[in-house]
Amino acid sequence: MCGLAGVFQLARKGTVRDVVSRMAGTLTHRGPDGAGTWSDEEVGLALGHQRLAILDLSPAGHQPMVSRCGRYVLAFNGEIYNHPELREQLDSSGVWRGHSDTETLLECFASLGIEATLRSAVGMFALALWDRQDGVLTLARDRMGEKPLYYGWQGRAFLFASEMKAIEVHPEFEGKIDRDALTLFFRYNYIPAPFSIYKNIEKLMPGQWVSIPLANTDRSETFEPQSYWSLNKVVESGQAAPFKGTPAEATDLLEQQLSGSIRSQMLSDVPLGAFLSGGVDSSTVVALMQAQSVKPVRTFTIGFHDKDFDEAVHAKAVAKHLGTEHTEVYLSPQDALAVVPKLPSIYCEPFSDSSQIPTYLISQVARQDVTVVLNGDGGDELFGGYNRYLSGYRICKQLGRMPMPVRSGVAKTLQSVGPRQWDRLSTVLRAAGAGTNNLGDNLYKFAEVATSSSPEDYYQRLASNWKSPGDLVIGGSEPRSLLTDASQWPHVDSFEHFMMALDARTFMSEDVLVKVDRASMANSLETRTPMLDHRVVEFAWRLPRELKICDGKGKWILRQVLYRHVPKSLIERPKQGFSIPLNTWLRGPLREWAEALLDENLIRHQGYLQPSLIRQMWVEHVNGKRNWGHRLWAVLMFQSWLADRNLNRHQVA
Repeated sequence: MCGLAGVFQLARKGTVRDVVSRMAGTLTHRGPDGAGTWSDEEVGLALGHQRLAILDLSPAGHQPMVSRCGRYVLAFNGEIYNHPELREQLDSSGVWRGHSDTETLLECFASLGIEATLRSAVGMFALALWDRQDGVLTLARDRMGEKPLYYGWQGRAFLFASEMKAIEVHPEFEGKIDRDALTLFFRYNYIPAPFSIYKNIEKLMPGQWVSIPLANTDRSETFEPQSYWSLNKVVESGQAAPFKGTPAEATDLLEQQLSGSIRSQMLSDVPLGAFLSGGVDSSTVVALMQAQSVKPVRTFTIGFHDKDFDEAVHAKAVAKHLGTEHTEVYLSPQDALAVVPKLPSIYCEPFSDSSQIPTYLISQVARQDVTVVLNGDGGDELFGGYNRYLSGYRICKQLGRMPMPVRSGVAKTLQSVGPRQWDRLSTVLRAAGAGTNNLGDNLYKFAEVATSSSPEDYYQRLASNWKSPGDLVIGGSEPRSLLTDASQWPHVDSFEHFMMALDARTFMSEDVLVKVDRASMANSLETRTPMLDHRVVEFAWRLPRELKICDGKGKWILRQVLYRHVPKSLIERPKQGFSIPLNTWLRGPLREWAEALLDENLIRHQGYLQPSLIRQMWVEHVNGKRNWGHRLWAVLMFQSWLADRNLNRHQVA
């Protein structure tokens, strides 16, 4: 895993190599094992690279790397898991300089061409390829969006990098905040590709590549990305040609595919382990890892002293059964406080999934012993794991039978009682053997979706943090995005599959994978995601819904694979997310920090957000009238990002 940066400069003062060296230097956390630059001063192009050595630790893996024929130069971030097989397909008469996947990928580009290579590669990557002969720069990103890539014009410079912080140090960086993109952030807790927080800087979409002819180009030109792989097409083709075998045959095939993916992703020249939460996804990955390993797999878990949020005890039981070498660390509010000031730098544009804190800390713990970890991300979106998949169709059907005035009345009644009062009732009911955790929040969430006009509207409300972000952002107008543009939706056979398909392209790609990439890379730790091998994804979309959601439970087929290795009794329990007790912490140990950032005069002076709306929400939260933790966390993440940005600009000036 590495970091890359690059610049094409139309008008230059000094050398472009010096500029790109400064840009890449901001990405040392992504690649602490080596730094490299390559430039063509006559053209005005330079590539920079920071290396985290995983395969071929020798200088033969150094980047940027020039092809054997001398035509291509590559800066590459990621891993190509099938690179040994790709080598075998290339001309065997060639002499390899080392055994890095970078060299394999580069020679594939030289021999097979760009699109054929991208289609052949199995892995996660973001890359910049310079064709010295034709004067064309190509940027590309992996199929599911595991690795990031930003690009765009700033002044007279075309810039690209793994993280925004590398672009920000360029002398011509303009840094104009895109208020429309900011509305998307408050809607979803992240800024979805192709948007970014800055005007004229985009994120390349997953499964896409863009070729830019640099000769005679200028800032006025736009370049249309192309797709070499499309999840929408995978979804539709899978639905058109579903798997026809028995459930047992499907389970056998899924285990074979996952085992193969895990086997290839365990290839490493440095110590390797896995995250283990004790849930279905990570337990399946660890079980299949341990089945293929001659020694105990290193596993890592983070826990909370608050039992409503703690899964460490379950992870420990799974680890003991599988015989892994297990490490667990418990997170306190003080640990969270120590991470919070780092978040703006780690994410470099606003991002507000509060599980970013435990993800950073578990990455920090794992990095003390290993350099690579496998995780279970993707299982929920591929195999129907989220609670909304289990209840979504049923709730929508029931709501559709009720007149809208009745639904509105029910919603108002539920919201007339504070969440703490509902929770007190739940405590009494639980003592009597009934009730549920977080009753107040769940009832309020139901009230927010009760007036949905359609299943799609219901899903949009579930996926939204702030329901009307245009009311919050001054001068912001919410642009169309994947979740609101029906022309970008795949044709599916059920509402559950509709939600799963859109979640994979939005929440998983833009939230889960971003969270894990930035948190792990901040600790110079590489994370790998076996369930997102595109062959596993394609097989999952051939499976009928009944093999995913069955008997009121999600991930049915994944559970069948897991139960071959781990007793059902260690796994069967209500689903928990990887989250922190955010509502409580904002009223307690994080309150002083939050108060300073939510100061009404400060927000009014900044001019981006409506201060009175935020203040009212903060007062209601502190008083316990409402649990606004997640919406306030989005505001706090923007405010802390803005403060960090302004501080850095002041220091540079």
